[in-house]
Amino acid sequence: MDSALDPDALVNRVRKNGRHLDKWARREGIEAYRLYDRDMPEFPLAIDRYADWLHLQVFERRRPLADHDLDALRDALATALDVPLPQVVVKQRRRQRGASQYQRLTERAPSLTVVERGLRFEVNLQRYLDTGLFLDHRDTRQRVRERAAGRTFLNLFAYTGSFSVYAAAGGATRTVSVDMSKTYQAWSRRNLLRNGIDDPRRHALVQSDVLTFLERMRRARARFDLVVLDPPSFSNSKRMHAAFDVQRDQLALLRATLALLAPGGELLFSTNRQGFRLDPRIGELADIDEITHQTVPPDFRRHTPHRCWRVRGI
Repeated sequence: MDSALDPDALVNRVRKNGRHLDKWARREGIEAYRLYDRDMPEFPLAIDRYADWLHLQVFERRRPLADHDLDALRDALATALDVPLPQVVVKQRRRQRGASQYQRLTERAPSLTVVERGLRFEVNLQRYLDTGLFLDHRDTRQRVRERAAGRTFLNLFAYTGSFSVYAAAGGATRTVSVDMSKTYQAWSRRNLLRNGIDDPRRHALVQSDVLTFLERMRRARARFDLVVLDPPSFSNSKRMHAAFDVQRDQLALLRATLALLAPGGELLFSTNRQGFRLDPRIGELADIDEITHQTVPPDFRRHTPHRCWRVRGI
């Protein structure tokens, strides 16, 4: 990397962004949000604030940064934003395949709690590549809360259960969160408890392969009023019968999920797969409308992080 790299240029841009975003976040009751998203090509970073921590992701494929440059940027950001240096976490964001994005990076790392619109979530900035809370789906979560009252809610590929917390807070009569990982199901339980949601009969956590679960529920004739389907782009977990690819397998996955949708129900389908193309045959199964412009929050609009569709039965 050119030795002329100037950390002050990045600091100035982050401060400029922060003058608007910090006020917006306080108004919205948000402690975790994106401050910078690859605004300048010489700084291929995403910088997120989590309360009094900073989370820096380096997009290595774009343009490599030398270790001494990263150290200088980390020091400059810590000073400029008044964050203790040990609370500025740097990660290399490489292309992930399968379960690699969920692999543990370090055994010992503190968890912290951040508030989002009156709800509390556990995050860990150092233990895994992902932190436990997908910030780009903040408005999708709010959409679920606004539609959950009196409805049954199904959260597929639930990760740490943030959608289920929002649904429960919005008055869902029942939530079911499905994920293969014992670790993330335990995390989901802690998130529910953090928000005073302590009734496992109403808020069930199911450790299962999603496709196996869907087939089991189809045979049981189960129905749900509101469903979130946010699958990984790719997975080859040993606990699955076969590798999953969202581009290839979307039709079968949506068909199986729609079989559980109650009359008048609503399914939110999302993916962060770059270059994803929706299979036109899905239009033969359901009414489907893209709502990405409604689900991407202001701090993520520089680089659209996901696409989202509202799906309803026909």
